Amino acid sequence: MIRFLETHAENPSALIGAMRTVAAVLDKIPQSLISLAARIFPAAVFWMSGQIKVEGLHVTDNAIALFRDEYALPWIDPALAANIAAFSEHFFPLLLVMGFASRLSALALLGMTAVIEIFVYPDAWPTHGVWATCFLVVIARGPGIFSLDHLIARRFAARGEKRLSR
Repeated sequence: MIRFLETHAENPSALIGAMRTVAAVLDKIPQSLISLAARIFPAAVFWMSGQIKVEGLHVTDNAIALFRDEYALPWIDPALAANIAAFSEHFFPLLLVMGFASRLSALALLGMTAVIEIFVYPDAWPTHGVWATCFLVVIARGPGIFSLDHLIARRFAARGEKRLSR
């Protein structure tokens, strides 16, 4: 790459043309693929966190102790917080991976990320920023074509067209 830049440094228009070519290639990355990645990867992080909190269908005593001693969230009972977190860390990632109620699920996990950042680990903002960015992609651009939301929307659009043609 450095040789390429050195070779084209003498000819700025060639460098600009090369940069435009690279940008054109990168512009061909499908938004649906980006949205799929933005759904799956942070969902996996939350799912694994939820798995640590449960044993079978019950929240562990260790999870409750974690919410009581380390997290110390204000205004909420540690047992209730542990149960809500364990449920949310399983339910919303599952929906997100399936692409069902994707924007709502991403919004819920963005809210959890904000709580974690503000009240639990404020120094972990680089990690939380990556998660938030992924959730914002889904919230702003949708889940993409690899989702149940997309299939449902197509189904309703087809029904609407049938009704209009009658």
